Amino acid sequence: MIVIHHNPACGTSRNVLEIIRASGAEPVIIDYLAEGWTRPQLLALLAAADLTPRQALRTSKSPAAELGLLEAGVTDGQILDAMLAHPVLVNRPIVASPRGVRLCRPSETVLSLLDRLPVGPLYKEDGQMILNERGEIVSDLPT
Repeated sequence: MIVIHHNPACGTSRNVLEIIRASGAEPVIIDYLAEGWTRPQLLALLAAADLTPRQALRTSKSPAAELGLLEAGVTDGQILDAMLAHPVLVNRPIVASPRGVRLCRPSETVLSLLDRLPVGPLYKEDGQMILNERGEIVSDLPT
């Protein structure tokens, strides 16, 4: 089973959802902006993805700066509290599969979590090719 913590208004999140579906899987979709987070759920998800709250903090197009979360001395605990109060502060999409949990930015990061790659060619919404017609990954993934 694959679970995507999804924001339908986010292009990267939509790309990741389509990549998962193109692989033949139908994920469980969690609209985390509508559902929010519990502290144990968010802590477990971040731990599984090997992320600290600061690493998972969405700093653009979020209230992070207005809330003072980008200032020196802000603790991970303070960031986590803010994420629980304002779910939009959690960067997305986060995908969990039997192969692991990852923050899938860029969207092709999700490929390592899939049991099988989608059939190519496959493109992002912006037209950037992810897989060519032979099913080979054409973008550079972070290591």
